[in-house]
Amino acid sequence: MARAENKETAGPVARMVAELARTLRLRRGWTQEQLGHELGFSGAAVSAMETLAQPASDEMLVKLEEVLGEGMGIFEGARKYMRLEKYPVQFQNYSLLEQEAVVLRLYATLVIHGLFQTEAYARALIGGGYPPLPEARVEELVEARLARKVLFEREPVALIEVVLEESVLQRVIGSPEIIREQMQYLAQCARRRNVTLQVLPLDTGLCGEHPGDNGPMELVETPQHDHLVYLEIQYQSLLISDPAKVSTYAQRYAKIRAQALGPRESLGLIERLAGEHR
Repeated sequence: MARAENKETAGPVARMVAELARTLRLRRGWTQEQLGHELGFSGAAVSAMETLAQPASDEMLVKLEEVLGEGMGIFEGARKYMRLEKYPVQFQNYSLLEQEAVVLRLYATLVIHGLFQTEAYARALIGGGYPPLPEARVEELVEARLARKVLFEREPVALIEVVLEESVLQRVIGSPEIIREQMQYLAQCARRRNVTLQVLPLDTGLCGEHPGDNGPMELVETPQHDHLVYLEIQYQSLLISDPAKVSTYAQRYAKIRAQALGPRESLGLIERLAGEHR
């Protein structure tokens, strides 16, 4: 659904796409309805895109490239940056690092990490947040989150290590059906050759030591082999590059992994939990 406030908040890529699409449409002498027919969208959808009431979706960008691209690849190239503009502000700078990472080491403490969420789980999570978001914005954020999964298929392949708190697996988001599907998807992810998934048991800390009690973290190794740490909480984020601080987080993450269940045990636990949500 188009929203008037989008016209004020639309980013520079959305504005560039709208202006270019309008210019190329007029060059061909087409009305918005004619372009919509060629794209497989309504004339109203084209109008919303050109006026920024509803910036171009990923699907529309694909069709714009086919119909108006003229072999330039501009609309295709815009897809990555349009997705970037749809992310929450605090995540935008980090998202490109995530997509280009050589290695990701992730620790999630409250919900399933975004890279491993199903569509239904992501929609329930985003739609159930506070303050409530308009349905159009929920769908926009769900689409942007799912788009991050291209990292799993990218070449060269990224190595991904993720540790999930056991409490994350037991927290019902949306419905038992959604959680069952989510557990099944997690099990599929855990079987990927480039993914190592481990679960940190609920009883971690019984001996008086819990290295993960300071919250979630993401450790990134870039293609240039720089090492960074990304932290996010309550819609605020921090990207750390200081080598000494990054080293401390890396040591903490290593301790968390050491206390977690092994990959095979973790997969067994996830499969068992999937069976319980019936």
